[in-house]
Amino acid sequence: MPAAARRSTSLTLDARLLDEAKALGVNVSRAAEEGVALAIRTARTRHWREENAEAIADYNRFVERGRPALSDRRKF
Repeated sequence: MPAAARRSTSLTLDARLLDEAKALGVNVSRAAEEGVALAIRTARTRHWREENAEAIADYNRFVERGRPALSDRRKF
């Protein structure tokens, strides 16, 4: 799989964090990229949960009322 295209950008960071990262040899660009990727995953998860909250609640009520879906086909 080819590497993702990279683009230069400008960030403003807390000076103490940047100094410590440099002192510890942290690749700030990669660390920032990982942080942005985590923020994106978190936001997507939150949006998915918001969009599907009603369906999840409906399913949970269904399970609480009786048998889970396809329970009549289970062998255990």
